[in-house]
Amino acid sequence: METKDRILVDLPGVKNRDRVRKLLQGTANLEFWETFDNADLIQNLYAADKMVREYLSTEKQLKEGAETVAATEPETTEPAETAETAGKEEKEKSGELSLLDQIQSDTTSADSMPSNIESVYPLLSILNPSQDRETGKPYPGAIIGRAHFKDTVKINRYLLMAKEHQLFPREVRFMWAALPITGQDKKPTDIFELYAIKVRSRDGKAPLDGDVIVSASQEFDDMNGTAYVRMTMNAEGTRKWAHITKENVQKVVCVVLDSRVYSGPVVQTEITGGTSQISGNFSVNEAQDLANLLKSGKLPAPATIIQESVVGPSLGHKAVTDGLSSFLIAFLVVLLYMVLYYSRRAGLIADIALLANMFFIAGVLASIGASLTLPGIAGIVLTIGMSVDANVLIYERIREEMAAGKGVRLAVTDGYKNAYSAIIDANVTTLITGIILYIFGTGPIKGFATTLIIGICTSLFSAIFITRLIFERYLNRNKAMTFDTSVSRNAFKNVQIKFIERSRTFYVISGLILLVSVGSLFVRGLDPGVDFTGGRNFIIKFDQAVSTDAIAKSLESQFGKAPQVILFGDDNQVRITTRYKVDEEGSEVDDQIQHMLYDGLKPFLGTNVDYTSFTENNWQSNQKVGPTIADDIKRQAGVAITIALVFMFFYILLRFRNWQYGLGAIAALIHDTLIVLGSFSLLYGLLPFSLEIDQAFIAAILTVVGYSINDTVIIFDRLREYIALYPKRDRKEIMNLAMNSTLSRTFSTSFSTIIVLLAIFIFGGEVIRGFVFALLIGIVVGTYSSVFIATPLVYDTIQRIEKRKAAKAKK
Repeated sequence: METKDRILVDLPGVKNRDRVRKLLQGTANLEFWETFDNADLIQNLYAADKMVREYLSTEKQLKEGAETVAATEPETTEPAETAETAGKEEKEKSGELSLLDQIQSDTTSADSMPSNIESVYPLLSILNPSQDRETGKPYPGAIIGRAHFKDTVKINRYLLMAKEHQLFPREVRFMWAALPITGQDKKPTDIFELYAIKVRSRDGKAPLDGDVIVSASQEFDDMNGTAYVRMTMNAEGTRKWAHITKENVQKVVCVVLDSRVYSGPVVQTEITGGTSQISGNFSVNEAQDLANLLKSGKLPAPATIIQESVVGPSLGHKAVTDGLSSFLIAFLVVLLYMVLYYSRRAGLIADIALLANMFFIAGVLASIGASLTLPGIAGIVLTIGMSVDANVLIYERIREEMAAGKGVRLAVTDGYKNAYSAIIDANVTTLITGIILYIFGTGPIKGFATTLIIGICTSLFSAIFITRLIFERYLNRNKAMTFDTSVSRNAFKNVQIKFIERSRTFYVISGLILLVSVGSLFVRGLDPGVDFTGGRNFIIKFDQAVSTDAIAKSLESQFGKAPQVILFGDDNQVRITTRYKVDEEGSEVDDQIQHMLYDGLKPFLGTNVDYTSFTENNWQSNQKVGPTIADDIKRQAGVAITIALVFMFFYILLRFRNWQYGLGAIAALIHDTLIVLGSFSLLYGLLPFSLEIDQAFIAAILTVVGYSINDTVIIFDRLREYIALYPKRDRKEIMNLAMNSTLSRTFSTSFSTIIVLLAIFIFGGEVIRGFVFALLIGIVVGTYSSVFIATPLVYDTIQRIEKRKAAKAKK
């Protein structure tokens, strides 16, 4: 499936997720079908049960093998040949056999069944026949049986096998009811009815469909206290409907929507008015949804939910609250840092620019109708740290101009002018990362990229234009301006670190770290999330602390294989991951898995928690990723990283006219990426938070790529400037001088960004902790590689080429 065939639907504030699934996946394909009578098919049903029993018995014997069969007496799947059994077989032949002497009215009660009942009656032990309990005579109507929703898939398979063996009429088609039957307390149960539909046409189409519906509305029956849908047909539909009802007086005609039977009324007389109704114990909302679907018309093809993420109100509220808290804390820390490092007046000017930047971001997001999500908040918070960089670059250049003896006004003018090149290069490289994230990301990643792109653009405007206007106003009033404090005045001055001379030491350190990282990737691998494997994640909260091992063991009885269960935040909240039926689609599969989850967690929920209470209170969130979208995510992640690296290389090549600069930058990026990957490989399962590889991790990697290249480009830009200023100096001396002169800027930008990320990591909540952890490692490693790897590698490659040229010249 191509991306153009997909749409993303965001529905903030939705409470009934099952209702949304049905609305999204419904095609509004309304059909009216004639039916078989139950009595006409009861013998076929018994024959099908016998055929399935024989098939399963043969299959079991084949699996056990000939030696096992010869060594041990196999337990027969046929009832013992006694007078009682013989009598029952005679009843079966005469159509009077009632299985209810072995199967109670509720087919799901295992306690009421003999232990081998399913091997004796594999079909009829799970499909309760529609017949009288005493006499065994079939009830009139089109319903041939009832079953628990968990057994519907197995029943469908058995009935398909029977049809392939021609045990049912060719015209029969089985369809399940759309809604479960109600119990004595008038509440829905887990039992669904199975209808026998009669297909008369050769093309298999219904004699009447929803194309003839011209209007539909939700109505309410005051007598019965139930809602129903009233429909009006066009002239063609009125004529066909009159014919169908005339031919089926005192018979059942089923009203089917999307292959589910909504009602099966008995026709009392011919209906000629073209008006009919669909009833089926609907709630008002269900009837309204059905009416809306009918009015909108059927879709040419069904919509399939291939990826789903549902966040409950409590977890959603906590996530947003944590995100906003980390936002405010990080913002205040950055504002305070700028004042402490660059003086009260200059720091306040930078703070005003940051505040204006926040208003611009909020305004742009509001104007495009963007929803406020946790990755979006993270993008805004990260923008705070990164937008400081433009102010830092300008202030550092102004300080250098003032140190050279220039007056404040001239220093400000030259500082802005000389900082433009580095600011543009640094922000364009980060912008490339944001654009690639936006193009190849989906859902929350695209939201993160959106805020990042907007933040870069608004921060450039704020740092360059707003601060310049304020400075001009102050200078025109002859206000005294300083750009340092007692803390920062002598910081990083007269630093003469021999970076190039010590490059071999840092190569060895990086080599050892890379060796451990790559080794761990081969030995331990990574912990791929459902984004890359496909599957379902559920976050469940309990009233007390729980054991993950106990929960996994309890769920194993439901899913057949124990799902992965880990603590998620507090010790009373877990995340459950399973691939159970990930290849199967449809709302009924989702409903089945949710009920299985509830059944497996019952021992930990308490006696007063029913299914409704479980979904409303304990259910925090769920995520579903189908195998198709998982494969696409893996492919897009690889493409995004590759394209990002290629674009970085060519941009640097274009700007610096030297491929060695591009090589040094790309080598540093690969270095950073491998170390972040290695850290996740080494530490997953050891730290008290998730280190899964998912879409958020890919966003973190690309953000680290953008940040690292930002740092590297700043140094390269200064290096290019010094080579032009001092063409006769030794290249090693120039490179050391360039790196030493940018240390203050590197410290300020990295420190402010790390402080921001620490605030998010500590206060941002469990949902985003793994994502921020990747960013923290990446920022630290990216800063290190920009100084100690990228530039020394440029020097070494240039020197090697020059030596080769010199050697050739001598020859």
